Amino acid sequence: MIFSVAVEIRPLEGIANPEGLTIERALPALGFSGVREVRVGKLLRFELEAADEHHARHEVEQMCEHLLANPVIERADIRLEAIGATK
Repeated sequence: MIFSVAVEIRPLEGIANPEGLTIERALPALGFSGVREVRVGKLLRFELEAADEHHARHEVEQMCEHLLANPVIERADIRLEAIGATK
């Protein structure tokens, strides 16, 4: 099967997020008030071929542990959606 994969990687609570802080400080100067607790992360999207959802999730978890995220300071949330069968 082919899966559409979205991996949202964001800093763990308590970890400094200087990009988020910069955005939070800049928004009021641009006329946007009421914004707080801005956290900046990253979103990765790709397609993955796997036998089933279980295997796809396991593969993506391994990708996160080895390359995509730093588990010491980041959390990776994985979303999978089957989009078709392999040819």
